[in-house]
Amino acid sequence: MNSNPTIEVNDSAYAVKVDAFEGPMELLLHLIRKNKVNVYDIPMALITRQYLETLDLMESLNLAVAGEFLVMAATLLHIKSRLLLPTPEPAGEEDDPRHDLVNRLLIYQQFKGAAEQFEGREQYFREVFRRDATPPSDAASDEGFLGEVSLYDLLSALREVVARLPDPTVMSITEEALSVSERMQFILEQTALVESLLFRDLFEEMTTRYRVIVTFCALLEAIRLGLIRVLQIGQDGPIRLFRTAMTAEDMEAGDGDGGF
Repeated sequence: MNSNPTIEVNDSAYAVKVDAFEGPMELLLHLIRKNKVNVYDIPMALITRQYLETLDLMESLNLAVAGEFLVMAATLLHIKSRLLLPTPEPAGEEDDPRHDLVNRLLIYQQFKGAAEQFEGREQYFREVFRRDATPPSDAASDEGFLGEVSLYDLLSALREVVARLPDPTVMSITEEALSVSERMQFILEQTALVESLLFRDLFEEMTTRYRVIVTFCALLEAIRLGLIRVLQIGQDGPIRLFRTAMTAEDMEAGDGDGGF
C-alpha cells in the first residue's frame, strides 16, 4: 500500500519527511474503526467532521495534502448533504447515497488484506531482527502489543491533545521561537527518564497549538530517524513512546528504520 507519494513537512527552518503515507480510503477506515461504527451504516456527519479535522491538522503540520484527500472531502460533504434532503419514500440500499462509498471501502479492505498477507513474512523478519531495543515486558497489558502505530493513529491522538488546549480565541502576546531539533532533544530527554512515555504526557505542560505542532513534527522526525519507537497497547489503548538503542553512528549511516 505504498503507492502514494512521499509527504513532506516543509518550513523555513525544517523539513520532515514521512514515507509510505496511506491515502484517503485508509483515513476513512481508520475513523470508522476508531469510532466503532458499521461500515454499512456510516454516520456521515461524525465521520465527515473528523475527516475535515484531520485534514486541518495535516495542513497545520505543513503536510502536502494530495488532491485525492480533497476530492474525498468533497465526496463526503456531498453524501452528507444528500442525506439531509427529504425523501418521498423509504430509500432502498441502492438509493442510499453512501452505497458507492461503502463498495469502494469494501474493495479497498480486500486489497489491503491481501497486501498485508504478502507482507507478513517480511514484517516478521523485520521485527525479529530489528536493531532497536525491545520494549520492556512490564509495559505490556493483557492484550499485548498490536504493533507499530500508524500516522493516522498519531494524528487522532494529536486531535485529542489539541482539543484540550485553552480557547484559541483568547489573545496571546507571547512569542515563541521553537525549532524541530530543539523539540527532538526535548523528546529524547523525556523518554530517557522512563522506560516508556505516554503520548499524551509528552504534551502535558503545553498550552499553545504552536508548541504542540512543532513538538509533533519533531516526534515524526525522531520516529523516521529510528530514535523513537511508537507502540499501542491493546485495541484503542494508550499510545506509548520508547527510546530506541539507535546510536549517532547509526544515524549517520542511514535514515534509520523507524518510519511509518
